[in-house]
Amino acid sequence: MNEKIEILVKNIEKVIVGKETAIRQAIAALLTEGHVLVEDVPGVGKTQLAAALSKSVSGSFNRVQMTPDIMPTDITGFSMLNRETGGFEYRKGAAFCNFLLADEINRASPKAQSSLLEVMEEHQVSADGETYTLPKPFMVLATQNPVETYGTYHLPEAQMDRFVMKISMGYPTVDEELAILDRNEYENPILNISSVLNIEDIVSLQQQVKKVRAADNVKNYIVAITIASRNDEGIKLGISPRGSIALYKASKAWAFMNGRDYITPQDVKDCAVCTLAHRLMLSPKGKSMYDTPEAAIEKILGSVPVPNE
Repeated sequence: MNEKIEILVKNIEKVIVGKETAIRQAIAALLTEGHVLVEDVPGVGKTQLAAALSKSVSGSFNRVQMTPDIMPTDITGFSMLNRETGGFEYRKGAAFCNFLLADEINRASPKAQSSLLEVMEEHQVSADGETYTLPKPFMVLATQNPVETYGTYHLPEAQMDRFVMKISMGYPTVDEELAILDRNEYENPILNISSVLNIEDIVSLQQQVKKVRAADNVKNYIVAITIASRNDEGIKLGISPRGSIALYKASKAWAFMNGRDYITPQDVKDCAVCTLAHRLMLSPKGKSMYDTPEAAIEKILGSVPVPNE
């Protein structure tokens, strides 16, 4: 593995116990210049993961608590009258940073949620006829609780499609939870970590990921998976071309993190569920066929022929 990535993983593991896969998935999303949705029950470390990743890189970090009363301008910014000049001045919102934590994103109103669409896709903000480019790198780390529904707003498919990955933390094992108790006995371990990489390191790694190669048979494998999702009778809404691109980029990042400059079919399989499942919509029949969208992707992976490496 790349030395800088290994340093980044180890630094985050000072805060997050026993969730190496989730940590590496979040880093892979960063390397693709993408965004990540961390969905799980309260208290398993969703916000801690986002904070630890952002604090491990010497960039700017903003956190927005996504409540029903938050306004789109809190995220994108707004123009206000300057009484001295008589003209309007643009005041930047929370999105103007390297890492934006949208905590409990499904508690914000659809209007506030939609303010993230352009931010996430174009890495820019359009306001009052002007376009403002966000800094590089830029990443949205959003969290949500899938169990609680009171006072929440379901993320629309267009919003879900903007996330390159959806990550689940899961409960810790007995030994991991004991380690968590020890680490948090006196203070939050997030207070004791510092940045180990700078912004230039991340931009350089992102450029290196883009150079990872893929043979034609691997590209055909990615497309075969997405097409299979569109032809499955249990799936109402299949994977879009944006999903194919996300899987391709995620596979590149995964290969790079494993020390290769080329993608293997296993890289595609390793990234498929976290990259594709949140983009699906099951049909009424599909809800009886599959327990979850993740199970639908697993079934597709089992049915699509795997090419030779």
